[in-house]
Amino acid sequence: MRGVVFDGQKAELVDDLTVRGPGPGEALVRIVAAGLCHSDVSVINGTIPFPTPVVLGHEGAGVVAAAGDAVGHVRPGDHVVLSTLGNCGACQHCDAGRPTMCRSTFGARPQPFTWRGEPAYNFANLSCFAEEIVVKANQCVPIPKDVALTSAALVGCGVVTGVGAVLQRAKVHPGSTVAVLGVGGVGLNVLQGARIAGAARIVAVDVNPAKEPLARAFGATDFVNPTGADATTVIKEAIQDTEPTGYDYVFECVGHPALIRAAIDALAWSGSAVLLGVPAAATEASFNVAGMFLDKSILGCRYGSAQPQRDIRRYVDLYRGGRLLLDELVTRTYPLADFHRAVEDLEHGDLARGVLTLDA
Repeated sequence: MRGVVFDGQKAELVDDLTVRGPGPGEALVRIVAAGLCHSDVSVINGTIPFPTPVVLGHEGAGVVAAAGDAVGHVRPGDHVVLSTLGNCGACQHCDAGRPTMCRSTFGARPQPFTWRGEPAYNFANLSCFAEEIVVKANQCVPIPKDVALTSAALVGCGVVTGVGAVLQRAKVHPGSTVAVLGVGGVGLNVLQGARIAGAARIVAVDVNPAKEPLARAFGATDFVNPTGADATTVIKEAIQDTEPTGYDYVFECVGHPALIRAAIDALAWSGSAVLLGVPAAATEASFNVAGMFLDKSILGCRYGSAQPQRDIRRYVDLYRGGRLLLDELVTRTYPLADFHRAVEDLEHGDLARGVLTLDA
């Protein structure tokens, strides 16, 4: 079968990939659509270290092809959105409703694929840039068949991360002020999460002025386009100009140390900065300690602090009810063979989300 494999030097589309069948508690899923996320590119450029060869892709939706023993909640033919977690379901964190903290989702490096006679790793417990994948059954969240899989695919990462950061991690309250630094796929979902939460002012900040119409469509009440040699200083001044006493919540969606500092500096008393951008693993950021004694908070956030079986269904229901935008996130679809073109468009800032289609 076909899939996109990164061998440590380059990513390429191959047609000699195989995947094992599902064991107990697992499901085989035929991938129909997969979103391209910066995290996939970060493996290729070394920002996210990962063993190779690895089959890329971690944001997808498809159809269950087969289910192993002891699988009850999905069956062949079901349409599913895929979660990256694969949590155990039995540890203290799972039992407390915090599956993102389950240690079984960290560090495991399954090799369900074979490529050129050797085992190949999956990425983020998934590998959605392959025609078929085997996953833990609890990673499969069934959805109604009237939801287009090209849109539903985005729920599994960008939507869960961005909307969840607002509703689950920060718990943005109605009437609050929100600033979002970086209006890519995650940032757009933070914007609509803030809109759904009832924030009174939602300021989107991005160096690309062409993103303003989309940002406003997703919920931004204001748009700031910083320009100048020192963009981070301009961003700090611009967001402080729009809300001089600071913001209740600032979401950093780029992963740049200076923007992390700008996010913290822009907080109102008792405000919270939520870090969503992914910098290189060894990156450090600084902040003024004295300001933190005004009850300010810096929050990390993994996967929108999600409970996937609950939250993915919830977000799909919000979409079906017209409150959450999915179709508008899909800037362009690409056949799997155009993977490299999709990466180029992503790196040029041309996409909210590009979606690879694998059903042809």
